[in-house]
Amino acid sequence: MRVALICRDKPDHLHIRQENRPAHLAYLAETGVVEMAGPFLNEAGQMTGSLLVLNVETLSQAQDWAANDPYAKAGLFESVMVSEWKKVVG
Repeated sequence: MRVALICRDKPDHLHIRQENRPAHLAYLAETGVVEMAGPFLNEAGQMTGSLLVLNVETLSQAQDWAANDPYAKAGLFESVMVSEWKKVVG
């Protein structure tokens, strides 16, 4: 199943994102469930959140994956929405 994660950063936490980016990218590569991912940007081009699409067996697996993301462990996110997602186009 595909699951979308929509993560919004806490205000003024860009430094947390930057400090933890190498660990976050390594986690994406090591776990092997991320089909696509990228940051949300504000008008100044600064990263303010993340959109990820995971390919997992269960919604619970996606929730566990999200909780173990180094960004989440570092306290970067103000909110994380985890929702089953259906690819229709692309």
